[in-house]
Amino acid sequence: MIAGILGIFLAEQFLEGVTIKIIPGESDIFGYEITAIWQLVAVIGIFLGLLNFFVKPVLKFITTPLRMLTFGLFTIVINMLMVWIADLLFLELIIEGLAPLFWTATILWVLNFFLLMFYKKRERKKI
Repeated sequence: MIAGILGIFLAEQFLEGVTIKIIPGESDIFGYEITAIWQLVAVIGIFLGLLNFFVKPVLKFITTPLRMLTFGLFTIVINMLMVWIADLLFLELIIEGLAPLFWTATILWVLNFFLLMFYKKRERKKI
């Protein structure tokens, strides 16, 4: 979830074509009104984290033959699908085109990779 929050924030800050804006009167989650961009980024990042935890493993299992044929490159398509689902469900998140979608998914992948590497390194030191 940390990677999702940080990834969406970085994509919005540095990528042209990725914008997050609050829609007055419509930006609310479970009845709580969202009044700041950081709240919206946190909600979208948490949603992406949950999506990656529950849906992504199923998609990776289903697409195993495709990932084997493409030497794992099809994984970026799965990552792009996860970000696209978030884009569809959150009206406040606007990703215009395939290039910003690709780069947002790449940012999320890189952050997940490094955070997982850091977590595994920390776990080894505890033992």
